Amino acid sequence: MRARNQEVYVMGSARIPFVKSMTSYADVTRKQLMVASLHGLVEKYGLQDKIIGDTALGAVMLSAADWNLARECLLETAVHPHSPAYNVQRACGTSFEATWQIALKIHSGAIDTGISGGVDTNSDLPIEVSEPFRHMLLNLYQANSLTQKIKIISNFRPHYLKPKFATTTELRTGLSMGDHCELMVKEWQISRQAQDQFALNSHIKGDKAYREGFYHDLVIPFQGLTRDGILRGDTSLEKLAKLKPVFDRKNGSLTAGNSTLLTDGAASVLLASKNGAHKLGIKPLAKIIDVQSAAIDFVHGEGLLMAPTIAVAQLLTRNRLSFADFDYIEIHEAFAGQVLCTLKAWESAEYCKEVLGLSTPLGAIDAHKLNVVGSSLALGHPFAATGARITGTLAKLLSSGGQKRGLVSICTAGGMGLAAIMESAE
Repeated sequence: MRARNQEVYVMGSARIPFVKSMTSYADVTRKQLMVASLHGLVEKYGLQDKIIGDTALGAVMLSAADWNLARECLLETAVHPHSPAYNVQRACGTSFEATWQIALKIHSGAIDTGISGGVDTNSDLPIEVSEPFRHMLLNLYQANSLTQKIKIISNFRPHYLKPKFATTTELRTGLSMGDHCELMVKEWQISRQAQDQFALNSHIKGDKAYREGFYHDLVIPFQGLTRDGILRGDTSLEKLAKLKPVFDRKNGSLTAGNSTLLTDGAASVLLASKNGAHKLGIKPLAKIIDVQSAAIDFVHGEGLLMAPTIAVAQLLTRNRLSFADFDYIEIHEAFAGQVLCTLKAWESAEYCKEVLGLSTPLGAIDAHKLNVVGSSLALGHPFAATGARITGTLAKLLSSGGQKRGLVSICTAGGMGLAAIMESAE
């Protein structure tokens, strides 16, 4: 009988290079991207013919044919076919939600090993037919006679052929994430220059990390690429300042330079208990301590991407920790403005009291601890892959020696957020 309340370890991760959509992976399917990441994980950690307790994978931009995507992807690898798998979806937090679910199963003693991950590609974007055309096709399918079919077809109109493209627009507001973030930066008075500087810092740190070999064992070569395609080590404030706003074109400050680009990519993470690690013969990198989700009422004025402020506050309060107790802080950079709003909110006595219910502000974060090897603005953001990328990155940082602690913060569509605490494995 397996022990309950087991510690959960991050054994390692593997991802393919992230690239701008409709470029290097323009003719590659989401399944192929996810399988490439899993292949890398299997090869890296010798998982061939091993039974994995469970695997949770996800994508945001799914088609109807992806109803069993996780299992189909896993069956393409060399792990034992008795390894189960299932789909997960929580917008931009999808692969971290998957990591959390697998971690809980390991913690409960139900399994000793597991894989989490995610994939997204706007190059393989699912496209649907219009509602009138869909109804027409369904009626044709159910028609029993040629006369009925001819009558249905006679009602066809050319505009029926207009396709429906998948988007990340919020259904309750009709606004995109960028539109909502524009509202946030105006409310919090975040300047265009501050956003550009934050984006530049992400590129500088990401480029430096690549040059120093940090990503060498995290990024699996794919399609001839060994490095993220969005990363620009030669960018500058001058170059970023020339870019025009893309959401509020007249009065906005969000540009293609200080916002994440539409990205294709996949990432996966290997998790295990102490017993599972022993069976695999692998030394753990880090352990997952606690996770928290939260949501805000973005329909009635709260900032769409501000939910991580609540999740982090709840997490720190429960664990009696402050920002000063962390060696590394990984905040997903959906937009430079989103991160800057979050940081400013944690320093605001009014916000922390009225929204977070705290008697004192959480305070400022040491910039030297924040996204130290670059993050989404520089590396890219394939929606469902970002959580796994962050998990793998932070686990490696925490394994660099000594007792260290890391904090994760991820904003998602729908006004939700995820936060987590990880520590060194030993």
